[in-house]
Amino acid sequence: MKKVYVVRHCEAAGQASEAPLTDRGVRQAEELAAFFADVKIDRIISSPFLRAVQSIEPAAEQKSIEIESDHRLSERILSTRDLPDWLEKLKAAFDNLDLRFDGGESSREAMNRAVSVMGDIHQHGAEDTIIVTHGNLMSLLLKHYQPDFGFEQWKNLSNPDVYLLNIDDQEVSLERLWKS
Repeated sequence: MKKVYVVRHCEAAGQASEAPLTDRGVRQAEELAAFFADVKIDRIISSPFLRAVQSIEPAAEQKSIEIESDHRLSERILSTRDLPDWLEKLKAAFDNLDLRFDGGESSREAMNRAVSVMGDIHQHGAEDTIIVTHGNLMSLLLKHYQPDFGFEQWKNLSNPDVYLLNIDDQEVSLERLWKS
């Protein structure tokens, strides 16, 4: 049995890839480290976005585990154009996984990107892994394993958030662990 802890980054000062954590986000990262203090972890993989890396650094330092960067955990690009009605567009993209907006990737493409990370984790010798990502990509990954996970569940995610995926051969169960 493998355990994968799927972590959404802590509160950040923006959406750009180089946006750092806010002061509150830094405190949340310390809380995340305390949360994982007594949890066996063999491996940590993170989105290369600064807010994701900063979110897990305290836990990684505490456990003396190097953070592996994986671009496949980067946030999903909904569109390269400014979308004033982006929330409506995002909802539509949860309803139609193949919907794609200018310069963006469809929900299915983003989901497959995240699922490919899970495939690599399944093949790796580590039993207990943390992956750190972003809200939309996290939701799509969880939707892959629990198809009714959608827009409303995405809206209810917190910064940070933690879900546990228990993987036993072909069976996967998921459980929300973070109490915000």
